[in-house]
Amino acid sequence: MRGRVYIKKRTGVPTWYRILNPVLFVMLALVFSGIFLTAVGFNPLTVYAKMLKTICSPSGLVRSIEAGMPLMLTGLAVAFGYRMNLNNIGAEGQYALGAVFCVGFALYGPVMPPLLKIIGMFIAAALGGAAASLIAAIPKAFWGVNETILTMMLNYIFLYVLNFLMYGPWKMLNQMVAQTRIIDERYWLPEIGHTGINSVLIIIILLAAALQFFHTKTTRGYQMEVIRRSPRAAQYAGMSVARNILMVLGVSGAIAGLAGFAQVAGIIHRVQADLPNNAGYTGIVVAFLAGLNPLVCLLVGFFFGALQISAVAVQITGVPSQVAMMIQGSIMLFVIAGEFFIRNQFVRRKTTEGGADA
Repeated sequence: MRGRVYIKKRTGVPTWYRILNPVLFVMLALVFSGIFLTAVGFNPLTVYAKMLKTICSPSGLVRSIEAGMPLMLTGLAVAFGYRMNLNNIGAEGQYALGAVFCVGFALYGPVMPPLLKIIGMFIAAALGGAAASLIAAIPKAFWGVNETILTMMLNYIFLYVLNFLMYGPWKMLNQMVAQTRIIDERYWLPEIGHTGINSVLIIIILLAAALQFFHTKTTRGYQMEVIRRSPRAAQYAGMSVARNILMVLGVSGAIAGLAGFAQVAGIIHRVQADLPNNAGYTGIVVAFLAGLNPLVCLLVGFFFGALQISAVAVQITGVPSQVAMMIQGSIMLFVIAGEFFIRNQFVRRKTTEGGADA
């Protein structure tokens, strides 16, 4: 009797395994990075202690949340699209266009009472992101053009638009940095008490809760699930696949555009060149590590925000930025690899001498 090893899909993954798996693979990533750090002459324990101290400090916690908020939104955007098997790879560009619309309304829009102005900025950011995604959604809905390629290529166009404005007509005068001037302080969202955390986080939490409710309790959310499983069966049941594609990609883009609102109204109060800083692409990782669950996207987004802040902090100890980025990338890759073991398991089957299964 011999044995063969097969890869088999897991069913009914226990909660404890879902929690333990990423923790284990983060530890493996730290071991891998520690070997590399030792090889280039740094003490990994010193580096990791600095990272942990940064994250656990009150100011580090606030900065981790701020860094994670755009990632939460781009993660929510990607997750919403993929709930209907639509690959929105364009969150980077949708974020950029949302930021452009938001800061444009804040700086050059009509004079309004602060509350109405903030609501207008919110709507402008959402419309910017939605417009960016609908450019890809329309060809997908009516002609079946691949949305993955369309959304990815559109990123370059919208990032170019943002950078053109930052280096050109919207650039702050007498500044070397390519950025707009700061918006009027009346249009800043307030902090939550004395925590230092901006209240835009409350908006993100409410949005995630609304999306969770939408997926589990509404007819349209049920239609998305049916279309994901079988578009042909959905059409037979009278559901409009084209209309749902437009709705899903439009909402997905609007959510990504709100990352621009978070930056302008809540965090930096202006727009800078290359503002998304790969947040749209990181959002893809956030969405899949969260299992497309909107509430879990918030936790994963915070985790990656903490990684960004701690990776920057270790540079103070003399660690080059490239090494700090390597630590962040290693953790990301190992956690993604760990997802394979959540979804699959190795099974050994005994076989006879002739090769047949026993």
